[in-house]
Amino acid sequence: MINVWRSLRFLVVSVVLLGVIYPVVITGIGQLVFPFQANGSMVSLNGRIVGSELIAQAVTSPGLFHPRPSAVNYAANGSGGSNLGSTNPALVKEVQANIANVEKHNPGTLVSSIPTSMVESSGSGLDPDISIRDAMIQIPRIAAATGLSQSALKNLVAHYEQGPFLGIWGHSMVNVMQLNLAIKREAQ
Repeated sequence: MINVWRSLRFLVVSVVLLGVIYPVVITGIGQLVFPFQANGSMVSLNGRIVGSELIAQAVTSPGLFHPRPSAVNYAANGSGGSNLGSTNPALVKEVQANIANVEKHNPGTLVSSIPTSMVESSGSGLDPDISIRDAMIQIPRIAAATGLSQSALKNLVAHYEQGPFLGIWGHSMVNVMQLNLAIKREAQ
């Protein structure tokens, strides 16, 4: 019986410590030190929240940058890739449809110049970033739709470019939400 009471005391202490105190302390530290990130990196336009820097959104407007394709239709509540193997006919069909979509929205783009990241969905289906090459391919379409010059759009991409993590891992990327908000601000 002594072991039962000892186990129950340990259980209660563990639940209080790890289920209440630890989460409250960590949440408090997050809110104090990183409030923007702790609240989901939400961004607003004209005082209205329009999305998060961390989650891609479906964009179809010709005057805005388009994110990577999504295997989950940009549904943040069910992220995930397609999990299709490289020889799976369904993946081949999906990639061919995405290539046709890129060609449709970016006339004059050669199939051989389309990066794989523009036609293959990201691992989470919610990747908010695109490569610099993806952004550059979209600039002529956006310039034609918005009236902004291609050089202004290239400067915008350069301004929001994020280098590799710690200068070592990955490659330069740009956040689609930041770019599109900058275009919206320019249009106002």
